[in-house]
Amino acid sequence: MNMYNPPHPGEFIELVYLESFGISCRTLATHLGVAASTLSRIVKGKSAISPEMALRLSKTLGRTPESWLSMQDNYELWRAKQRLDLNTVQRLDLNAA
Repeated sequence: MNMYNPPHPGEFIELVYLESFGISCRTLATHLGVAASTLSRIVKGKSAISPEMALRLSKTLGRTPESWLSMQDNYELWRAKQRLDLNTVQRLDLNAA
């Protein structure tokens, strides 16, 4: 599924959980079992969701770990499409080999 400018998972966490429920970053970090600075980097979009963090988020907030990783992948893929020039990349004809 192609998305236009998907949010970083940290932006999603901030809007859907922290702001909506009035939860502090420190409180959520405590429930996740991570340092507040670790969660803060994710919320600010400076760090990515790792598989370990996806498992923690899933247990703490719900959603599946796969959905957290998918959100991260969609964000990174969209950013790569904005930066990468594929004009010099050529398709390989595997039938001719």
